[in-house]
Amino acid sequence: MSIAMHELTQPPFAQTLAALSGVLAKAEAHAALKKFDAGVLLGARLAPDMFPLSRQVEIACDLAASSLARLTGVEVPSWRAEAKTIADLRAHIAKTLDYLGAFKPGDIDGTEAREITLSLAGKPVTMAAKPYLFQFVLPNFYFHATIAYAILRHNGVDLGKRDFLGEVPGL
Repeated sequence: MSIAMHELTQPPFAQTLAALSGVLAKAEAHAALKKFDAGVLLGARLAPDMFPLSRQVEIACDLAASSLARLTGVEVPSWRAEAKTIADLRAHIAKTLDYLGAFKPGDIDGTEAREITLSLAGKPVTMAAKPYLFQFVLPNFYFHATIAYAILRHNGVDLGKRDFLGEVPGL
């Protein structure tokens, strides 16, 4: 029995990234209400040894885009956010969502046995697409999206679980 790789990738990535864009919009509104420069939040982090908000968002976008590229055998996009504002981060998310939207179920389904090679800590690692997706991509994607949310929540942005989830079909 094959796995619907498309259903496990593109729709949840798109849902979470769209929700993350909404969370960032709330951060901008929070900064305006409290009368501080929203750009300050880009460098916010939960711990000194963790990446800041801007990098957390960028990594979540990169994981979604690069995983679909690898699963389908196309070149991995190499654009960076270079965010100087929250609007820049939201534009990067929008660019990622456009990229994800170009993939159709037939492009992704049936790829679970494809060999994926990537560089981790400077070393090439090869694994089948199924463990790549389930044991590497999905945990990392949700980790970085969650940390971005947590950074903003920690900095006083009024957020709840529904903000993180975004629009859930059927709810």
